[in-house]
Amino acid sequence: MQRRNFMLGLAGALGAGGLAATVSDAARWASSAELAKMQEDWKSLGPQGWDPDLDLSLVEKSEAEWREQLGRLAFDVLREEGTERPFTHPYNDLKDDGVFLCAGCELPLFTSAMKFDSGTGWPSFYTAIPGHLETKKDYKLIWPRTEYHCARCGGHQGHVFDDGPPPTGQRWCNNGVALKFLARAA
Repeated sequence: MQRRNFMLGLAGALGAGGLAATVSDAARWASSAELAKMQEDWKSLGPQGWDPDLDLSLVEKSEAEWREQLGRLAFDVLREEGTERPFTHPYNDLKDDGVFLCAGCELPLFTSAMKFDSGTGWPSFYTAIPGHLETKKDYKLIWPRTEYHCARCGGHQGHVFDDGPPPTGQRWCNNGVALKFLARAA
């Protein structure tokens, strides 16, 4: 049931009709039968674009399981709160229509409509899908910053700053390696 709820929520983030899925790094996360079922389910979701009843139950794995799933760089960012070098991830320049997912648990975090070019070298968003990210204070660089992480798996995503565009004035500065992208078909 949890997988179905996730698929419905993910599907809702993309809206209805005529969709196909792709995931970064050619990772295959669903069979063609599952994708066909998702496309059918997407047609019944509401106008907000994601399922508000999406299962946010905590995903818990051992360190070894996370290392195996994520690889070195994604593990460093998501589990050790590291930061990738700026201007190194293709999502910084990505302009495709779709939804950005947590690379740890595939929870939808941002839609492409929320993305903007901040010039910082990291994918940036002016808002996030409500309830899918949690924040905490980070003092690693002496002055306090607001760190955010996935509400479902706890994976570190980045930091939020108050120098973004209207309407929020926020810049959710994300590590590209902490995301996957699910594109809407043309």
